[in-house]
Amino acid sequence: MLRGSFVFTPMALRSLELDEDMLERYKYKRQLASHHLSSYMLKRDTAPPRSLRSSNALPPAVCHDVVVQNALYTGDLEAMQHLFPRGSTANLIIEPQGGDMRWVARGEGLWSLTYEQELTTPLHITAGRGFTDCLKLLLQRGANVELAPGGTTALHESCENCQPECTKLLLIHGANANAVSEDGVMPLHVCTRPESIECAKYLIQYGAAINGRTVDENDTPLHVAARNGLSDHTELYLRYGAAVDKQNDEGLTPLNAACSQPQEVQDLQRYFKVCQMLLGAGADVHTTDQDKHSPLHMACKNANPDTVEMLLANGACVNDMDYGGEAPMHNILKVVCYKISHQPERIVRALLNHGSIRVWPGALPMVLKHCSESPRTIEVLLNAYSHLRVTDTWVESVPAETVKEHKEFFESVFSLALTPRSLQHLAVANSGPYWDTEYTRWSLNSICPPLSRSTCCWSTEAISTESTDIR
Repeated sequence: MLRGSFVFTPMALRSLELDEDMLERYKYKRQLASHHLSSYMLKRDTAPPRSLRSSNALPPAVCHDVVVQNALYTGDLEAMQHLFPRGSTANLIIEPQGGDMRWVARGEGLWSLTYEQELTTPLHITAGRGFTDCLKLLLQRGANVELAPGGTTALHESCENCQPECTKLLLIHGANANAVSEDGVMPLHVCTRPESIECAKYLIQYGAAINGRTVDENDTPLHVAARNGLSDHTELYLRYGAAVDKQNDEGLTPLNAACSQPQEVQDLQRYFKVCQMLLGAGADVHTTDQDKHSPLHMACKNANPDTVEMLLANGACVNDMDYGGEAPMHNILKVVCYKISHQPERIVRALLNHGSIRVWPGALPMVLKHCSESPRTIEVLLNAYSHLRVTDTWVESVPAETVKEHKEFFESVFSLALTPRSLQHLAVANSGPYWDTEYTRWSLNSICPPLSRSTCCWSTEAISTESTDIR
């Protein structure tokens, strides 16, 4: 090895490969502006009048003028009227200073730490910030609506930032409603927030492809709407003929996409409404993704009780297994401790009432350990058996602090270790404090009627305690 040289570690080599990727993209963006002027000076008074056609024919200039940039970013219409008088060109490429620091190659193996700069245009800046009057002025000065030095058009920018008036204005001036960005998405694909519904309406009115696909994932706009829980967008796309069962590269239909998205408590109703619309439009509840996850698997994993009940009512198969050999019941039991506010007991009850396989009794201590924070879920599970023998293992499975927090409930359950009886008998006969509390209305018979002996159960041959991976 030469003196002064060093060996790259695998991590360093990987970092260099990633930087090389970023460098290629950076070079591509720079090439778009390579034929432009290296500096820019706006000539307000001496520029001869030009038509819109001749303005569009001129190559855009690179603008480093902070006065121009400040007027654009603040939406100062009066300043822009002075900076862009009649006859001047609005076809500029803005290269703002600042941003994130990253390593950039400077030739001959030299790398330097520089600010990452994203090329943009006056149209992008004003359209993305909703400066409609400024945008109108730029369009009147012949700004090119298809200019995309940063990889996206101004139309992408206005839709992504939910600016319907700017979206309409760009479309009126000839913006392509199906323009594909550098990342392979069309304007409809960036309508990902409820406030973007008006932008989506304008795009469809001006010819946006309702079933247009993204380059990377093969998503349609309906996939995007479903994944983001956008009920108004979903209704709009379905009304204009969106394909309800198109699968993307991962095998997800819009229904799968809606069910698979992580959902907070405040989001549950939004996603339920989207799934309701998709099912009403004929979505198939049996379509699975590449890992054989059905919509029911996903809805159980994300603990949306209303969606689970609706899927079951529409014929979803309660005992279908994915590639990992897990049924929907596995998915809900894994997340009970994280989703207590989602009412997981409703999901367990619905699955059991539709014939779900039950937990092998030998695995119940493990289930107790992982679901102990939700006594109501445990209550529903235990009610699926006519008789159960409680052992010391049950007591040892529940953390002491949890027993203390739900003292009445666990004392009632553990008392069965002394005198094994059916839980139905316990519900009627036990007069302990737990059964006189708020849980009274959750009587065992009302939550989940006892299943018949013919109900499919997890036997010792089918599944062992170790293979019940409840986390």
